[in-house]
Amino acid sequence: MIPGESPREKKEPVVSRAASPTEREIANYFSPDGGFPRQPSQALQLTPLNREIPRLFVAATRQNDGKTTTCLGLFNALEQHFKRVAYIKPIGQRFIELEGVKIDEDSFLLNHIYRVEVPIEAMSPVAIDTTFTRRYLDDPENIHPQLVDRIVRAFDRATFEKDAVIIEGSGHAGVGAICDLSNAQVARLLGAKAVIVSRGGIGKPVDEIALNKSLFDRYGVEVVGAIINKVLPDKLDVIEHYTRKALDRIGVPLLGVVPTQPQLAAPNLSQIVEEVNGRWLNARDSGRHERIRQVVVGAMAAKGVVDYLRPGTLIITPGDRDDILLATIAAAGISGRRPVSGVILTRNLLPHPKLMEMFSQTEVPLVISSEESYAVASKIHSMTVKTQPEDADKIPIIKDLINDHVRIDELIPRLQRP
Repeated sequence: MIPGESPREKKEPVVSRAASPTEREIANYFSPDGGFPRQPSQALQLTPLNREIPRLFVAATRQNDGKTTTCLGLFNALEQHFKRVAYIKPIGQRFIELEGVKIDEDSFLLNHIYRVEVPIEAMSPVAIDTTFTRRYLDDPENIHPQLVDRIVRAFDRATFEKDAVIIEGSGHAGVGAICDLSNAQVARLLGAKAVIVSRGGIGKPVDEIALNKSLFDRYGVEVVGAIINKVLPDKLDVIEHYTRKALDRIGVPLLGVVPTQPQLAAPNLSQIVEEVNGRWLNARDSGRHERIRQVVVGAMAAKGVVDYLRPGTLIITPGDRDDILLATIAAAGISGRRPVSGVILTRNLLPHPKLMEMFSQTEVPLVISSEESYAVASKIHSMTVKTQPEDADKIPIIKDLINDHVRIDELIPRLQRP
């Protein structure tokens, strides 16, 4: 059970043991630390028993193209057409540990948002750690069938009593080939049809979609559409017109062109604190979810900083800039609210104790870092911002983006046809 989640009754399927492994059995196919191999307690299952449910495999052409965000939106869109939608990410590379079991972060995120009512282990059957490749290459003949067994059993459990399923890949079509389970191979194993997500543009995205399609074609996986993501709003019409023309030539339907949404790329303050190895000094509980839309390095005089005192702004300044800190404290006192979304003190310089006491009387989030101001700003600028379980403000935006810009009504018939 996920920490913080209220317990609920679980319905165990009345089917054959091979089709419905329990949570404990799923977790125990391999040793608790992810080591290989461990002999399963029953005969290996190499194909899924559930072959009726419409299944959509979502792949991307590159890392950070918005694949997980697309899955979050597609899940909501499919729920408007199917009563019960399932989700599984067969192979994950970024994971957390729940009760000693490695669970992919994206599986945890989607379950946190939608409460899929499936054992979380079945939504994330294989988590790849840093030593997995070497262990696999030392004994592929033994480990590969066990991986397949674990994936197909988890798939059968995740899709039990469901009407459709989203299968999230781990990147482009070739990711996972080192262990003979590339995205294309997993899509074939699970009998899925594929959608490819790519980043905005015309030439490069089409080239990358064509390359990925060739690998899906090799394994007999039908590509039922492409989604072009993160397109500048003023380029939407042009990108859609010419990308559609280009994709038609390689036999890939264009399902939609999704515009960039600045708020999805805006980190919250807790993500920034983790990125810069910062330490909280004030208002952690109330400030950790503050959404940062602008970063200001306090290299100017205090009167210049006043123009930036607004929600969504993060000020980066050394702790000896008393003038900037006093301006921030004064603004908090005058307005009676939080004038900025956060202040990061750099070079491990703490303000005068009297200033620290004044800060403690405000709700201004205050963090300290050992690095120089511009090093901190550079790290923030280079961040890859992933949607987190606590990002409740982002979820309606993601749902609307997919509903408004992806032709779900064209996708559904392609999923349902033989």
